[in-house]
Amino acid sequence: MHETDVIVIGGGTGGYSTALRAAALGLEVVLAERDLVGGTCLHRGCIPSKAMLHAAELVDGIAEARERWGVKASLDSVDWAALTATRDDIVSRNHRGVEGHLSHAGVRVVRGSATLTGPRTVRVETGAEAGTAWRARRGIVLATGSRPRTLPGLQPDGARVVTSDDALFAPGLPGSVLVLGGGAIGVEYASLHRSMGAEVTLVEAADRLLPLEDAEVSRHLTRGLKKRGIDVQTSARLEEATPHEDGVRATLRTARGEVREVRADRLLVAVGRVPVTDGLGLAAAGLATDARGFVAPADWSRLETAVPGVHVVGDLLPPPSLGLAHASFAEGLVVAEALAGLTPRPVDYTAVPRVTYSSPQTAAVGLSEAEARERGHDVLVNSMPLTAVAKGMVHGRGGVVKVVAERDGGRVLGVHLVGPHVSEMIAESQLVVGWDAEAADVAQHVHAHPTLSEAVGEVMLSLAGRGLHQQ
Repeated sequence: MHETDVIVIGGGTGGYSTALRAAALGLEVVLAERDLVGGTCLHRGCIPSKAMLHAAELVDGIAEARERWGVKASLDSVDWAALTATRDDIVSRNHRGVEGHLSHAGVRVVRGSATLTGPRTVRVETGAEAGTAWRARRGIVLATGSRPRTLPGLQPDGARVVTSDDALFAPGLPGSVLVLGGGAIGVEYASLHRSMGAEVTLVEAADRLLPLEDAEVSRHLTRGLKKRGIDVQTSARLEEATPHEDGVRATLRTARGEVREVRADRLLVAVGRVPVTDGLGLAAAGLATDARGFVAPADWSRLETAVPGVHVVGDLLPPPSLGLAHASFAEGLVVAEALAGLTPRPVDYTAVPRVTYSSPQTAAVGLSEAEARERGHDVLVNSMPLTAVAKGMVHGRGGVVKVVAERDGGRVLGVHLVGPHVSEMIAESQLVVGWDAEAADVAQHVHAHPTLSEAVGEVMLSLAGRGLHQQ
């Protein structure tokens, strides 16, 4: 039985951030990972998908240059092999960077699956160190992540029926795609494939896309996607889907109750993710999942379970955790500091930004208008189209800024953005919401002209009673 201060099971964003911070605080750390350090985000999700979406933006730019700006440019073709090689190089360099950080910090990485054998003990089941056992003096951190949710009777094959884990690595560019799920993942993949020339049908069972975001965000996003030629079907359900040699044939029931047949080269199932706890040995440590498969903490301020010394980060956590990589980083810091005997500030999930990297992009932080009213706030809401500022006209792609604030000069409760590059604009609003700022506080600061961020400043000026261009 080997001993160490902290054992982290899972090397994704939550796991390796915990390990790095704990090591920086002087703790001896063992990190067990059965696949590749970096997890889903680095190897199959956030990083490769955003690399591909950047390429998609370049493709869209060629069309804009020709059709709007008189630049006589044309797209000859997309060299899929070259595109994916660049994507893979970006992933590989990030992977080497994470490995280097862990090594430099002195974290011992154990390559293999780890199973709990007690509240402070772990056994390595696979890999070169299979059969070895470890005991944690300070505690154990569960960070095993999640996997794509699938649908009964619909078996992903990596080519015709794919999930978000393998969609980027399916062979070639499909001519048509049916995307099931209108959350962030489904919207991003629908946008990507449309930019690459595919005919796209996007199906969401709820009555709007991004159903957890503000309704105005959903409306503007849907309008933008439809303008690009994406067939958006909300309040619709998949009745049946059958893979064939030439793709997939599916039957949909639309919002009007009509039955519609859709044929596509590829079907992408993006209906959410589920926690991975298989083989983790929770019972041996006195733990169990909740009805949804999450491992819930008893103490959210430390992300510690009912078993003292066992903590949870990342996608294993139920709401209000967000299942986002940057939230996992924050959770890792909290847990590492708690294990080191510090008193960390808990993660404020309301102040964690949420971004969809489609075209148009969406970004939000804080409460939606409906959430604010449901919580009893007397709110004042102000919206402004991005095209009301000069830089928005330059981009010419629409969009909106919406701010939800307490009436009579109270706190800003939520900021919601749709449009080009809003993923880079949300940082300011994250601070506004996180610091409980008022619109008048923001209105004191001058936004650069001409920028898209001016629209945020103009909305805040109006809320503070100092409207300039917006009366």
